[in-house]
Amino acid sequence: MKLSEIPQYIVDLARRLGATDVAAKLVESQRTMIRFSNNEVTVSKTFFENSVDVFLMVEKHRAATSISTLSLKNIKKSIENLIKVAKSTPPADIYAPLPKGPFTYNPELIKAPEIPLDADTLTGYVESAIKCALDKGAERAAGTLTASRFKVALATSGEVYASEEKASIELSIRAFVSELATGQAVSVASRLEDFNPEEAGRMAGEIAKAASNPKPGEPGKYMALLGPMVFADIASQVGALSSAFLVEAGQSFLVDKINSEVASEKFTLIDDPTLAGTLGARAFDDEGVPTRRNIIVERGVLKTYLHNSITAKKFGVETTGNAGIIVPHPWNLVIEPGGKSPEELLAEIDDGIYVTNDWYLRYQNYRTGDFSTIPRDGMFRVRNGEIVESIRELRISDNMLRILRNIVDLSRSRTWIRWWEVEIPTLTPYALISEVNFTKSRM
Repeated sequence: MKLSEIPQYIVDLARRLGATDVAAKLVESQRTMIRFSNNEVTVSKTFFENSVDVFLMVEKHRAATSISTLSLKNIKKSIENLIKVAKSTPPADIYAPLPKGPFTYNPELIKAPEIPLDADTLTGYVESAIKCALDKGAERAAGTLTASRFKVALATSGEVYASEEKASIELSIRAFVSELATGQAVSVASRLEDFNPEEAGRMAGEIAKAASNPKPGEPGKYMALLGPMVFADIASQVGALSSAFLVEAGQSFLVDKINSEVASEKFTLIDDPTLAGTLGARAFDDEGVPTRRNIIVERGVLKTYLHNSITAKKFGVETTGNAGIIVPHPWNLVIEPGGKSPEELLAEIDDGIYVTNDWYLRYQNYRTGDFSTIPRDGMFRVRNGEIVESIRELRISDNMLRILRNIVDLSRSRTWIRWWEVEIPTLTPYALISEVNFTKSRM
Protein backbone atom coordinates (compact mmCIF):
# COMPACT_ATOMS: atom_id res chain seq x y z
CA MET A 1 0.00 0.00 0.00
CA LYS A 2 1.22 3.49 -0.85
CA LEU A 3 1.74 5.87 2.06
CA SER A 4 -0.82 8.25 0.57
CA GLU A 5 -3.47 5.52 0.76
CA ILE A 6 -3.07 4.92 4.50
CA PRO A 7 -5.46 7.68 5.75
CA GLN A 8 -8.41 6.35 3.71
CA TYR A 9 -7.55 2.79 4.73
CA ILE A 10 -7.71 3.81 8.39
CA VAL A 11 -11.05 5.57 7.92
CA ASP A 12 -12.58 2.52 6.22
CA LEU A 13 -11.13 0.13 8.81
CA ALA A 14 -12.32 2.13 11.80
CA ARG A 15 -15.82 2.47 10.42
CA ARG A 16 -16.01 -1.29 9.85
CA LEU A 17 -15.00 -1.74 13.49
CA GLY A 18 -17.81 0.48 14.74
CA ALA A 19 -16.58 4.11 14.65
CA THR A 20 -19.20 6.68 13.67
CA ASP A 21 -16.61 9.35 12.80
CA VAL A 22 -12.95 9.07 11.85
CA ALA A 23 -10.19 11.44 10.78
CA ALA A 24 -6.71 10.23 9.81
CA LYS A 25 -3.88 12.63 8.98
CA LEU A 26 -0.63 11.35 7.46
CA VAL A 27 2.46 13.55 7.74
CA GLU A 28 5.54 12.68 5.69
CA SER A 29 8.47 14.87 6.69
CA GLN A 30 12.08 15.42 5.71
CA ARG A 31 14.21 17.70 7.89
CA THR A 32 17.82 18.77 7.77
CA MET A 33 19.15 20.24 11.02
CA ILE A 34 22.40 22.15 11.43
CA ARG A 35 23.67 22.93 14.92
CA PHE A 36 26.54 25.31 15.54
CA SER A 37 28.51 26.59 18.53
CA ASN A 38 31.74 28.52 19.04
CA ASN A 39 31.39 29.77 15.44
CA GLU A 40 31.53 26.28 13.95
CA VAL A 41 29.03 23.70 12.71
CA THR A 42 28.94 20.81 15.18
CA VAL A 43 26.04 18.67 13.96
CA SER A 44 24.46 18.10 10.55
CA LYS A 45 21.67 15.53 10.31
CA THR A 46 18.80 14.68 7.99
CA PHE A 47 15.66 13.03 9.35
CA PHE A 48 12.89 11.19 7.49
CA GLU A 49 9.76 10.65 9.56
CA ASN A 50 6.26 9.40 8.78
CA SER A 51 3.33 9.28 11.19
CA VAL A 52 -0.47 9.21 11.24
CA ASP A 53 -2.67 11.04 13.74
CA VAL A 54 -6.05 9.36 14.21
CA PHE A 55 -9.16 10.71 15.90
CA LEU A 56 -12.37 8.73 16.10
CA MET A 57 -15.74 8.77 17.76
CA VAL A 58 -18.17 6.01 18.62
CA GLU A 59 -21.10 8.40 18.90
CA LYS A 60 -20.28 10.50 22.02
CA HIS A 61 -17.23 8.42 22.96
CA ARG A 62 -13.89 9.79 21.68
CA ALA A 63 -10.27 8.70 21.43
CA ALA A 64 -7.13 9.74 19.59
CA THR A 65 -3.68 8.34 18.94
CA SER A 66 -0.57 8.78 16.83
CA ILE A 67 0.92 5.86 14.87
CA SER A 68 4.56 5.98 13.80
CA THR A 69 5.09 2.36 12.74
CA LEU A 70 3.07 2.24 9.55
CA SER A 71 2.93 -1.47 8.80
CA LEU A 72 -0.58 -2.75 8.06
CA LYS A 73 -0.33 -5.13 11.00
CA ASN A 74 0.50 -2.35 13.44
CA ILE A 75 -2.09 0.02 11.99
CA LYS A 76 -4.83 -2.62 12.33
CA LYS A 77 -3.83 -3.41 15.91
CA SER A 78 -3.67 0.30 16.82
CA ILE A 79 -7.13 1.03 15.42
CA GLU A 80 -8.65 -2.00 17.14
CA ASN A 81 -7.19 -0.79 20.45
CA LEU A 82 -8.36 2.77 19.79
CA ILE A 83 -11.93 1.59 19.24
CA LYS A 84 -11.80 -0.24 22.58
CA VAL A 85 -10.42 2.86 24.31
CA ALA A 86 -13.13 5.06 22.81
CA LYS A 87 -15.91 2.74 23.93
CA SER A 88 -14.54 2.73 27.47
CA THR A 89 -14.30 6.52 27.82
CA PRO A 90 -17.10 8.55 29.44
CA PRO A 91 -19.43 10.04 26.83
CA ALA A 92 -19.03 13.68 25.87
CA ASP A 93 -21.90 16.03 26.61
CA ILE A 94 -22.60 16.58 22.90
CA TYR A 95 -22.10 14.76 19.63
CA ALA A 96 -21.01 16.77 16.60
CA PRO A 97 -20.28 14.75 13.46
CA LEU A 98 -17.21 15.58 11.44
CA PRO A 99 -17.97 18.16 8.73
CA LYS A 100 -19.35 16.81 5.50
CA GLY A 101 -17.22 17.24 2.39
CA PRO A 102 -15.87 17.30 -0.15
CA PHE A 103 -14.58 20.87 0.07
CA THR A 104 -12.79 23.16 -2.36
CA TYR A 105 -9.37 24.45 -1.33
CA ASN A 106 -7.27 27.40 -2.43
CA PRO A 107 -4.75 25.94 -4.91
CA GLU A 108 -2.13 28.53 -3.88
CA LEU A 109 -2.04 26.90 -0.44
CA ILE A 110 -1.65 23.31 -1.66
CA LYS A 111 1.85 23.54 -3.14
CA ALA A 112 4.84 24.51 -1.01
CA PRO A 113 7.71 26.75 -2.19
CA GLU A 114 11.05 25.10 -2.85
CA ILE A 115 13.38 25.02 0.17
CA PRO A 116 16.89 23.51 -0.05
CA LEU A 117 17.56 20.58 2.25
CA ASP A 118 21.17 19.78 1.36
CA ALA A 119 23.60 20.31 4.21
CA ASP A 120 26.18 22.23 2.15
CA THR A 121 23.72 24.97 1.18
CA LEU A 122 22.33 25.23 4.71
CA THR A 123 25.82 25.36 6.20
CA GLY A 124 26.51 28.33 3.93
CA TYR A 125 23.57 30.19 5.47
CA VAL A 126 24.87 29.41 8.95
CA GLU A 127 28.34 30.67 8.09
CA SER A 128 26.87 33.92 6.71
CA ALA A 129 24.89 34.48 9.91
CA ILE A 130 27.93 33.81 12.10
CA LYS A 131 30.11 36.19 10.05
CA CYS A 132 27.56 39.02 10.38
CA ALA A 133 27.35 38.48 14.15
CA LEU A 134 31.14 38.62 14.49
CA ASP A 135 31.34 41.69 12.24
CA LYS A 136 29.01 43.49 14.68
CA GLY A 137 31.22 42.78 17.68
CA ALA A 138 30.28 39.32 18.92
CA GLU A 139 33.05 37.01 20.07
CA ARG A 140 31.19 33.81 19.21
CA ALA A 141 27.81 32.53 18.05
CA ALA A 142 25.69 29.42 18.50
CA GLY A 143 22.30 28.18 17.41
CA THR A 144 20.37 25.98 15.00
CA LEU A 145 19.11 26.03 11.44
CA THR A 146 16.37 23.62 10.38
CA ALA A 147 14.96 23.23 6.88
CA SER A 148 11.87 21.06 6.43
CA ARG A 149 9.45 19.80 3.84
CA PHE A 150 6.15 18.12 4.72
CA LYS A 151 3.45 16.32 2.84
CA VAL A 152 0.08 16.13 4.59
CA ALA A 153 -2.75 13.83 3.53
CA LEU A 154 -6.08 13.84 5.36
CA ALA A 155 -9.07 11.51 5.06
CA THR A 156 -12.25 11.68 7.11
CA SER A 157 -15.56 9.89 7.39
CA GLY A 158 -17.12 13.14 6.13
CA GLU A 159 -15.96 12.19 2.62
CA VAL A 160 -12.92 14.44 2.80
CA TYR A 161 -9.69 13.54 1.11
CA ALA A 162 -7.23 16.41 0.96
CA SER A 163 -3.49 16.84 0.60
CA GLU A 164 -1.02 19.70 0.77
CA GLU A 165 2.69 20.41 0.99
CA LYS A 166 4.45 22.70 3.45
CA ALA A 167 8.02 23.94 3.75
CA SER A 168 10.05 26.00 6.18
CA ILE A 169 13.54 27.25 6.91
CA GLU A 170 14.22 28.50 10.44
CA LEU A 171 17.38 29.98 11.91
CA SER A 172 17.91 30.89 15.56
CA ILE A 173 21.25 32.50 16.41
CA ARG A 174 22.59 33.62 19.76
CA ALA A 175 25.66 35.86 19.82
CA PHE A 176 28.03 36.24 22.78
CA VAL A 177 30.42 38.97 23.85
CA SER A 178 30.58 37.31 27.28
CA GLU A 179 28.39 34.92 29.25
CA LEU A 180 26.37 37.93 30.47
CA ALA A 181 26.38 39.94 27.23
CA THR A 182 24.32 38.09 24.64
CA GLY A 183 21.85 38.73 21.85
CA GLN A 184 19.41 36.48 20.03
CA ALA A 185 17.57 36.81 16.73
CA VAL A 186 15.68 34.57 14.31
CA SER A 187 14.93 34.42 10.62
CA VAL A 188 12.06 32.13 9.67
CA ALA A 189 10.33 31.74 6.32
CA SER A 190 8.53 29.44 3.94
CA ARG A 191 10.02 31.05 0.84
CA LEU A 192 13.76 31.34 0.37
CA GLU A 193 13.48 34.96 -0.78
CA ASP A 194 12.02 35.84 2.63
CA PHE A 195 14.87 34.18 4.54
CA ASN A 196 17.62 36.52 5.76
CA PRO A 197 20.27 34.80 7.90
CA GLU A 198 22.64 37.77 7.55
CA GLU A 199 20.11 40.12 9.15
CA ALA A 200 19.52 37.70 12.03
CA GLY A 201 23.27 37.42 12.62
CA ARG A 202 23.73 41.19 12.43
CA MET A 203 20.94 41.85 14.93
CA ALA A 204 22.14 39.20 17.39
CA GLY A 205 25.67 40.60 17.23
CA GLU A 206 24.53 44.21 17.71
CA ILE A 207 22.43 43.32 20.75
CA ALA A 208 25.25 41.28 22.30
CA LYS A 209 27.77 44.10 21.80
CA ALA A 210 25.40 46.69 23.27
CA ALA A 211 24.72 44.38 26.25
CA SER A 212 28.35 44.42 27.44
CA ASN A 213 28.99 44.93 31.15
CA PRO A 214 25.37 44.67 32.36
CA LYS A 215 24.48 46.01 35.81
CA PRO A 216 21.77 44.67 38.13
CA GLY A 217 18.49 46.38 37.29
CA GLU A 218 16.21 48.01 39.83
CA PRO A 219 12.73 46.48 40.18
CA GLY A 220 9.74 48.72 39.62
CA LYS A 221 7.10 49.77 37.10
CA TYR A 222 8.51 51.19 33.89
CA MET A 223 7.46 52.24 30.43
CA ALA A 224 8.88 49.44 28.28
CA LEU A 225 9.74 48.84 24.65
CA LEU A 226 9.25 45.15 23.87
CA GLY A 227 11.13 43.83 20.87
CA PRO A 228 9.45 41.43 18.41
CA MET A 229 10.81 38.33 20.19
CA VAL A 230 9.08 39.42 23.41
CA PHE A 231 5.88 40.84 21.95
CA ALA A 232 5.42 37.74 19.78
CA ASP A 233 5.45 35.66 22.97
CA ILE A 234 2.68 37.80 24.47
CA ALA A 235 0.56 38.06 21.30
CA SER A 236 0.81 34.34 20.58
CA GLN A 237 -0.60 33.73 24.05
CA VAL A 238 -3.69 35.71 23.02
CA GLY A 239 -3.99 33.58 19.89
CA ALA A 240 -3.49 30.27 21.69
CA LEU A 241 -5.85 31.12 24.57
CA SER A 242 -8.59 32.22 22.18
CA SER A 243 -9.14 28.49 21.61
CA ALA A 244 -12.78 27.75 22.48
CA PHE A 245 -11.67 24.50 24.13
CA LEU A 246 -9.43 26.36 26.60
CA VAL A 247 -12.06 29.06 27.12
CA GLU A 248 -14.68 26.43 27.97
CA ALA A 249 -12.21 24.76 30.34
CA GLY A 250 -11.65 28.07 32.12
CA GLN A 251 -7.95 28.00 31.21
CA SER A 252 -7.94 31.38 29.49
CA PHE A 253 -7.99 35.05 30.44
CA LEU A 254 -10.45 35.58 27.55
CA VAL A 255 -13.41 33.78 29.17
CA ASP A 256 -16.68 35.72 28.73
CA LYS A 257 -14.96 38.55 26.85
CA ILE A 258 -16.44 38.36 23.34
CA ASN A 259 -17.18 41.94 22.16
CA SER A 260 -15.35 43.28 25.22
CA GLU A 261 -12.26 45.47 25.24
CA VAL A 262 -9.26 43.29 26.06
CA ALA A 263 -6.48 45.50 24.67
CA SER A 264 -5.59 48.98 23.52
CA GLU A 265 -7.25 50.10 20.28
CA LYS A 266 -3.74 49.97 18.78
CA PHE A 267 -3.86 46.15 18.92
CA THR A 268 -5.43 44.05 16.15
CA LEU A 269 -4.61 40.33 16.01
CA ILE A 270 -5.58 38.14 13.03
CA ASP A 271 -5.16 34.43 12.39
CA ASP A 272 -4.55 34.21 8.65
CA PRO A 273 -3.42 30.85 7.25
CA THR A 274 -4.60 31.98 3.79
CA LEU A 275 -1.40 34.02 3.27
CA ALA A 276 0.29 31.86 0.65
CA GLY A 277 4.06 31.52 1.05
CA THR A 278 4.08 32.20 4.80
CA LEU A 279 5.21 29.81 7.50
CA GLY A 280 1.74 29.03 8.89
CA ALA A 281 -0.12 28.94 5.56
CA ARG A 282 -2.51 26.01 5.42
CA ALA A 283 -5.30 24.98 3.06
CA PHE A 284 -7.42 22.95 5.48
CA ASP A 285 -7.72 22.13 9.16
CA ASP A 286 -7.63 18.72 10.83
CA GLU A 287 -11.32 18.15 10.04
CA GLY A 288 -10.82 18.98 6.36
CA VAL A 289 -12.56 22.35 6.61
CA PRO A 290 -10.97 25.06 4.43
CA THR A 291 -9.02 27.55 6.52
CA ARG A 292 -10.00 31.21 6.58
CA ARG A 293 -8.89 34.59 7.87
CA ASN A 294 -10.23 35.18 11.39
CA ILE A 295 -9.95 38.51 13.21
CA ILE A 296 -9.43 37.54 16.86
CA VAL A 297 -8.97 41.03 18.31
CA GLU A 298 -9.98 44.13 16.34
CA ARG A 299 -8.80 47.52 17.63
CA GLY A 300 -8.69 46.10 21.13
CA VAL A 301 -12.05 44.28 21.07
CA LEU A 302 -12.22 40.47 21.21
CA LYS A 303 -14.24 39.35 18.17
CA THR A 304 -14.12 35.57 18.14
CA TYR A 305 -12.87 32.39 19.72
CA LEU A 306 -11.28 29.77 17.48
CA HIS A 307 -13.43 26.70 16.85
CA ASN A 308 -13.58 23.19 15.50
CA SER A 309 -16.93 21.53 14.80
CA ILE A 310 -17.36 20.27 18.37
CA THR A 311 -16.69 23.58 20.14
CA ALA A 312 -18.71 25.43 17.49
CA LYS A 313 -21.77 23.33 18.31
CA LYS A 314 -21.29 23.98 22.03
CA PHE A 315 -21.06 27.74 21.47
CA GLY A 316 -23.82 27.87 18.88
CA VAL A 317 -21.59 29.18 16.08
CA GLU A 318 -19.87 27.77 12.99
CA THR A 319 -16.38 26.33 12.90
CA THR A 320 -13.63 28.84 12.16
CA GLY A 321 -11.43 26.29 10.37
CA ASN A 322 -9.05 25.92 13.30
CA ALA A 323 -9.33 22.22 14.19
CA GLY A 324 -7.05 20.61 16.05
CA ILE A 325 -9.80 18.08 16.48
CA ILE A 326 -9.51 18.08 20.26
CA VAL A 327 -8.16 21.60 20.81
CA PRO A 328 -8.70 24.27 18.12
CA HIS A 329 -5.72 26.58 17.70
CA PRO A 330 -4.36 29.38 15.48
CA TRP A 331 -2.19 28.67 12.46
CA ASN A 332 -0.55 31.95 11.41
CA LEU A 333 -0.86 35.04 13.60
CA VAL A 334 -0.57 38.56 12.21
CA ILE A 335 -0.41 41.73 14.31
CA GLU A 336 -1.44 44.85 12.42
CA PRO A 337 1.43 47.38 12.34
CA GLY A 338 1.65 50.84 13.87
CA GLY A 339 3.04 53.92 12.16
CA LYS A 340 6.38 54.58 13.84
CA SER A 341 9.90 53.23 13.61
CA PRO A 342 11.42 51.36 16.58
CA GLU A 343 13.72 54.37 17.09
CA GLU A 344 10.72 56.70 17.31
CA LEU A 345 9.10 54.44 19.90
CA LEU A 346 12.32 54.38 21.92
CA ALA A 347 12.46 58.17 21.78
CA GLU A 348 9.11 58.36 23.60
CA ILE A 349 10.57 56.76 26.75
CA ASP A 350 11.69 59.26 29.38
CA ASP A 351 12.55 56.63 31.97
CA GLY A 352 12.11 52.97 31.07
CA ILE A 353 13.44 49.64 29.84
CA TYR A 354 13.97 48.04 26.42
CA VAL A 355 13.65 44.22 26.42
CA THR A 356 14.90 42.28 23.39
CA ASN A 357 14.03 38.69 24.34
CA ASP A 358 12.36 36.53 26.99
CA TRP A 359 12.32 32.90 28.05
CA TYR A 360 10.00 30.70 30.11
CA LEU A 361 6.70 32.57 30.10
CA ARG A 362 4.62 30.89 32.81
CA TYR A 363 1.21 31.60 34.31
CA GLN A 364 0.42 31.93 37.96
CA ASN A 365 -3.26 31.97 36.95
CA TYR A 366 -4.51 31.25 33.41
CA ARG A 367 -7.98 32.52 34.26
CA THR A 368 -6.86 35.98 35.33
CA GLY A 369 -3.82 36.19 33.04
CA ASP A 370 -1.24 36.69 35.80
CA PHE A 371 2.15 35.59 34.44
CA SER A 372 5.88 36.03 34.65
CA THR A 373 8.70 35.71 32.15
CA ILE A 374 12.47 36.13 32.28
CA PRO A 375 14.11 38.76 30.03
CA ARG A 376 17.16 37.23 28.39
CA ASP A 377 19.96 38.55 26.22
CA GLY A 378 20.13 42.32 25.84
CA MET A 379 18.00 44.38 28.26
CA PHE A 380 18.63 48.09 28.49
CA ARG A 381 17.87 51.08 30.69
CA VAL A 382 16.43 53.99 28.71
CA ARG A 383 16.43 57.67 29.75
CA ASN A 384 15.30 60.64 27.68
CA GLY A 385 14.80 58.42 24.66
CA GLU A 386 18.30 56.92 24.65
CA ILE A 387 19.85 53.67 25.88
CA VAL A 388 22.14 54.54 28.78
CA GLU A 389 23.24 51.15 30.12
CA SER A 390 22.83 47.39 29.91
CA ILE A 391 20.97 45.74 32.79
CA ARG A 392 20.17 42.24 34.03
CA GLU A 393 18.56 40.27 36.89
CA LEU A 394 14.98 41.43 36.33
CA ARG A 395 11.80 39.44 35.72
CA ILE A 396 8.56 40.66 34.13
CA SER A 397 5.75 39.86 36.59
CA ASP A 398 2.48 41.25 35.32
CA ASN A 399 -0.96 40.52 33.86
CA MET A 400 -1.71 39.80 30.19
CA LEU A 401 -4.80 41.99 29.97
CA ARG A 402 -3.07 44.85 31.75
CA ILE A 403 -0.13 44.77 29.34
CA LEU A 404 -2.42 44.55 26.31
CA ARG A 405 -4.47 47.52 27.51
CA ASN A 406 -1.27 49.49 28.21
CA ILE A 407 -0.08 49.35 24.57
CA VAL A 408 0.82 52.91 23.58
CA ASP A 409 1.91 52.23 20.00
CA LEU A 410 3.42 49.66 17.65
CA SER A 411 6.13 49.90 15.01
CA ARG A 412 5.39 49.79 11.31
CA SER A 413 8.23 47.29 10.78
CA ARG A 414 7.32 43.68 11.57
CA THR A 415 9.23 40.40 11.81
CA TRP A 416 8.06 36.80 11.56
CA ILE A 417 8.88 35.07 14.83
CA ARG A 418 8.87 31.37 15.61
CA TRP A 419 11.17 29.42 17.90
CA TRP A 420 10.79 27.19 20.94
CA GLU A 421 9.30 29.98 23.07
CA VAL A 422 6.87 31.09 20.31
CA GLU A 423 5.40 28.00 18.64
CA ILE A 424 2.84 29.77 16.43
CA PRO A 425 4.33 31.80 13.54
CA THR A 426 3.62 35.43 14.47
CA LEU A 427 4.23 38.54 12.36
CA THR A 428 5.22 40.99 15.06
CA PRO A 429 6.10 44.68 15.50
CA TYR A 430 7.91 46.36 18.37
CA ALA A 431 5.45 47.37 21.12
CA LEU A 432 5.64 50.37 23.42
CA ILE A 433 3.89 49.61 26.73
CA SER A 434 3.06 52.46 29.13
CA GLU A 435 3.76 50.42 32.26
CA VAL A 436 5.28 46.98 32.87
CA ASN A 437 6.05 45.54 36.30
CA PHE A 438 9.64 44.32 36.75
CA THR A 439 10.65 42.29 39.81
CA LYS A 440 14.02 41.03 40.97
CA SER A 441 15.30 37.79 39.42
CA ARG A 442 18.52 35.87 39.86
CA MET A 443 19.87 34.60 36.53
